[in-house]
Amino acid sequence: MTMPLVAPDIAEVARTGPILVIEQRKGDLRDTPSHTHAPGQLIGSLAGLLSVTAQDGSWVVPVTHAIWIPPQVPHALRSHGPFEGWSVYVTEDSCVRLPNTPRTLRVSGLLREAVHRAAGWGHTPQTEAEHRLAGVLLDEIVALPIEPLGLPRPSDPRVRRITDAMLGNLGDNRPLRAWADWAGVTPRTLARRFTVETGFGFSEWRQRARALRSIEMLAEGLPVTTIAMDLGYDNVSAFIAMFRRTMGVTPGRYSRSQASG
Repeated sequence: MTMPLVAPDIAEVARTGPILVIEQRKGDLRDTPSHTHAPGQLIGSLAGLLSVTAQDGSWVVPVTHAIWIPPQVPHALRSHGPFEGWSVYVTEDSCVRLPNTPRTLRVSGLLREAVHRAAGWGHTPQTEAEHRLAGVLLDEIVALPIEPLGLPRPSDPRVRRITDAMLGNLGDNRPLRAWADWAGVTPRTLARRFTVETGFGFSEWRQRARALRSIEMLAEGLPVTTIAMDLGYDNVSAFIAMFRRTMGVTPGRYSRSQASG
């Protein structure tokens, strides 16, 4: 499936807003090239994992979370297997309280129910009751906790050259000094720019990149041992320890939480 969740001309209806909610339950593969639209978009999963990329980073969207894409931000989508999901399109005028950069948010039960109800309308709010529910839905989006399921990309071309190469082979265990030599910068400069550009140190950024890639690999049904070896770990225990430090749970418990929704 290469089109956005709804056709762009339908999404533009959200200009009359404040929201337009769509559910997609076909279980299609998603592979949508980079595109933009005037409304902001909150994308959530009903089943399956979605990866989202934009200029400044990449994110994963499991069933427990959603990603907020502000208006006019170019973004591409790719699912890891069949995907069922929902989108809340928010007119630009109604985005003033929402983040101005992409963010991953933990979905609440209230939001899920409000989304399901509003998706049944098939249109933007028309009645007084529908407008009240739209207000509740927007309030809930504002209140959702932001959670770190994203990987920031640096803007410095020297650092981005390194991060792109690392993302191309996350099993490469070269230390910072070796990468600095490869890119023709001093280790001290590279360490400083990594922190300034991404908010993470070199090792933290690589660990985060590996954790997020492992979430995608788990969604694709790969065994933990294969994931650990592909990501450069000498043993499964070291990989599980990294995953737990980053995600707060073991890979097995994470997978079970996604299966249960």
